[in-house]
Amino acid sequence: MATSRTGRQPPALSPVLLLGFVLRPAPKAPLRLAASLAMAAMARRHRAVFERLDGLENPDFLIEPADLPVRFLLSVALPSPRLTVLAEDEAPDLEPAATIRGPMPMLIDLLEGRIDGDALFFSRALAVEGDTAAVVALRNAVDGAEISLVEDVLAPLGPLGAPARALVRAGGSLYRRAERDLETLRAALVAPVVRRCDAQESRLRDLDETVTRLGPRRRERRA
Repeated sequence: MATSRTGRQPPALSPVLLLGFVLRPAPKAPLRLAASLAMAAMARRHRAVFERLDGLENPDFLIEPADLPVRFLLSVALPSPRLTVLAEDEAPDLEPAATIRGPMPMLIDLLEGRIDGDALFFSRALAVEGDTAAVVALRNAVDGAEISLVEDVLAPLGPLGAPARALVRAGGSLYRRAERDLETLRAALVAPVVRRCDAQESRLRDLDETVTRLGPRRRERRA
């Protein structure tokens, strides 16, 4: 299940990728604070997940979103799990058990159990290197835990959670619209290249058929 980081596929055009360009020059302090708050909320609401991982020899995982200019060092060790935000060229202080790399939306879907981790790993949509047994343990621990990042973060807000959820839903609608628009743009940009490739493939197919027809005739002439 482990794959090499060499020859990685470039990230797909997406709203997250565009957000990454905006975040690249921005200070990391707000993002680090948000990651710490989210991790504290998850530790309170899903302690059983971390208890299942208590026997890991190395509790650290490096998460590399392919479409963001940051990396996340996840430590699942009790009593204080941590999620540390690193710059894309910043090395972690400790050697992680494994590195997991993929598009950020896919990583979130995997955490929340909306997609099959095995299918992603075997399709190479996610790249894993290091201790694959530790990654399997992590996946098994979050599987069925009914994790929802939005609910986990907003639950402590109490009555203020309702308007915050409304904002999140509105943001989700804008994200899906932007995703559709970017897919339309990508298709328009790629269409001429696809047409040229199809035309070239058609010419090669005609050439193969011509060579196949001429082969017996050349052998007859030689005879």
